[in-house]
Amino acid sequence: MIRGLIILLTFQGAGEIISKLFSLPVPGPVIGLVLLLAFLIFRGKVDAPIEIVSSALVKNLGVLFVPAAVGVVMFLPQLKANFWAIGIALTVSVIATIAVSAAILRFWPSRDSASKVEP
Repeated sequence: MIRGLIILLTFQGAGEIISKLFSLPVPGPVIGLVLLLAFLIFRGKVDAPIEIVSSALVKNLGVLFVPAAVGVVMFLPQLKANFWAIGIALTVSVIATIAVSAAILRFWPSRDSASKVEP
């Protein structure tokens, strides 16, 4: 489990370094996740240590959102004052996300078509 955690933290650290080094507007952990995804695609498999740690993190994901929930409660007066603007922005962004995801999946090759290669 320690090995998997070290691997995940190494990718996060690499993302932080790249983000700071090139002054990117993308957070380091996001860059680290993209690097990890590229690494796993290149390898073609997920090693057991990474799978164990990621499964443990996903099982306890609710606990990781506690600080965000505290932040929401802390800014409750601002949220109430801007309720309609926030609501409209969230609605539009959800609809846009669903539309873009549907458009991407429409052109994504399915497993059936990939396995039916004609000679």
